Amino acid sequence: MEISLILLCTLFISYMLSRYLSDSSSILYVADKPNHRSLHTESTPRNGGIAIWLAFFSGYGTIRWLTDLTMAGEAYLWIGLALVMIISFIDDKQPLPPWLRFLIQMLATFLLLFGGFALTEINIPTFAVITFGWFGPIFSFLFTMWLINLYNFMDGMNGFAGGMGLFGFAFFALLGWLGDNHSFFLISIFLSVANLGFLPHNFPTPNAKIFMGDVGSIPMGFMVAALSLWGIKAGLFTIWSAVLIFSPFIVDATITLVRRGILGKKVWVAHHSHCYQRLVQSGWSHQKTVLYEYLLMALFGTVAVLLELYSSEAIFGVGLLACSFCYLLLAVLVYHKTTSIAWD
Repeated sequence: MEISLILLCTLFISYMLSRYLSDSSSILYVADKPNHRSLHTESTPRNGGIAIWLAFFSGYGTIRWLTDLTMAGEAYLWIGLALVMIISFIDDKQPLPPWLRFLIQMLATFLLLFGGFALTEINIPTFAVITFGWFGPIFSFLFTMWLINLYNFMDGMNGFAGGMGLFGFAFFALLGWLGDNHSFFLISIFLSVANLGFLPHNFPTPNAKIFMGDVGSIPMGFMVAALSLWGIKAGLFTIWSAVLIFSPFIVDATITLVRRGILGKKVWVAHHSHCYQRLVQSGWSHQKTVLYEYLLMALFGTVAVLLELYSSEAIFGVGLLACSFCYLLLAVLVYHKTTSIAWD
């Protein structure tokens, strides 16, 4: 009952702060003016991430104060998160050099790994458990840096990043609850609820009143990576389930950027070649596109949980192959749907 009340308060805080920050008179107002690569056509505030994080810390901070929950490496996690939040907030206000943002992200990632979040092994279903050894910290570093920036790459459509936060962290919370890991469950569920409070102002009906901004998306990617590494090390789920839960982001971003790299394009430059962007350009409304994305989030998150709970290694492997085939089919369908649109 106590947790439910605090969750409701977190939801209310996120909703009201998002509403306040969308007003041009708010002291933290930062306008995102559309350009030729944007999907939006009107100047919109991009400070919604502040509402998400303030709501999260107020809710989770309260429950931590009322209980005696502890977790290994907690200080390193929060310091790393604070670093990427601060640099992202500054960057939203006044664009910073890419090398400086990247340097702070690296520092935050090193702190996370120093706090004990680095993986030591990975399980390949039906094949073997591969021990990383010295490669473990390197893999974990690359994994974290990729997710930090991937989440930012995919924050380009109303309701998309907030929806992924809602669904993704909710499935993490479910796995944490099933695994009887209270700290993991609470962090995940408060992140999910904080995203839910932001969504009514960000969902395309027809235009978003506020965007998440880098201060929302980049720290969110950091937390996706941190909770993924933590959950894997704690035995709550495998890396494949973490990837499946956030696959609507991971697959789109990875395929798009690999393709751009093969074509010799600068992968770090803003573009509108992601699948969701091309669907909007082909004539789909923002609302239709994001609702189909929500369907994918719910579907693959559910599959991930079911595979963790009820499958043998052989079935897990078959399930991963089936999900891979589904994404391949979706990629083909999107390609045929958007053949008339030039790739930038």
